[in-house]
Amino acid sequence: MPKEEREKKLERLVGGGVTEEEYVLGLSLRPKALAEFIGQKDSLTSLSIAIEAAKKRKEALEHILLSGPPGLGKTSLAHCIAKELSARIIATSGPAIERAGDLIGILTNLDKGDILFIDEIHRISKVVEEFLYPAMENFQIDFVIDKGPFAKTVKFNLKPFTLIGATTREGMLSEPLRSRFGIFLRFDFYTQDEICEVIRRSAKILGIEIEPAAVVEIACRGRGTPRLANRLLRRVRDYSQVKGDGKITAINVKKALSFLKIDEKGLDEFDRRYLKVLIEFYQGGPSGIEAIAANMGESADTLMDVVEPYLMKLGFIKRSLRGRVALKPAYEHLGLKYKEPV
Repeated sequence: MPKEEREKKLERLVGGGVTEEEYVLGLSLRPKALAEFIGQKDSLTSLSIAIEAAKKRKEALEHILLSGPPGLGKTSLAHCIAKELSARIIATSGPAIERAGDLIGILTNLDKGDILFIDEIHRISKVVEEFLYPAMENFQIDFVIDKGPFAKTVKFNLKPFTLIGATTREGMLSEPLRSRFGIFLRFDFYTQDEICEVIRRSAKILGIEIEPAAVVEIACRGRGTPRLANRLLRRVRDYSQVKGDGKITAINVKKALSFLKIDEKGLDEFDRRYLKVLIEFYQGGPSGIEAIAANMGESADTLMDVVEPYLMKLGFIKRSLRGRVALKPAYEHLGLKYKEPV
């Protein structure tokens, strides 16, 4: 599915897509250094050690793979790493690198110590991926000149650089590509306390007056995801300015998110529809993701990347060899009578 079409389908309030407005606002809310980065403490500790060691040796940092659901801060962390290393960062995405020539052009323009950040790295083509292997391993690229009996391979030496790849689907990476990364950081959903800290920081930057109880109310619905918590904060701010005196209170949060049809678990109509299709149409499962996607008129990728991770975290569904299965808490949340899966 083309990236533009995919992003269009993700324009839910609690979806994983990023609107142009959010991208601009995200730049101001994005942490500028590792010390400002909230959450993922275990990963940050090991990363800080690797950065300091690389700086002492005056070498390029090892290649890093960041994996986890959308909105947890993979792109932000890549920029923080560049800041810590005082390095230039060149950002692109897997679908944007359509031909090997595109990648060669990027690699040959990298200076020593530069960082190449590739978002959605699992979506690069196999042809492009082949060019990454020698570039990552030996800082060289091989390309062929001429054709037929006159063809010859030319090696081009690159300046040492660090590749940071981000993916929401680590399982889709080929083993040869995965094995060439030296540092693996897996992002998990944030705790409620961490989301509260994110909201307080964002509110301070945006100049929003917010009650402590309101922070907790938003965090409960933030799905353990900083991007979504910030999105809800802005929507509640709009509601408070129009319907109240501008100050965000717990009452305003409940009214605003009720108006937006986001429940106390952070689920919206799309999430509830997924659960209802699984429970009512497929009798709670097991059901294949393609069947659910077809019933909902959505892509399977959208459901797997954006909807299912949080539902699994809540214990509402599980993935089995036979397909998706709805669990008892999902029935209880929807007010339905639980029925044991066949």
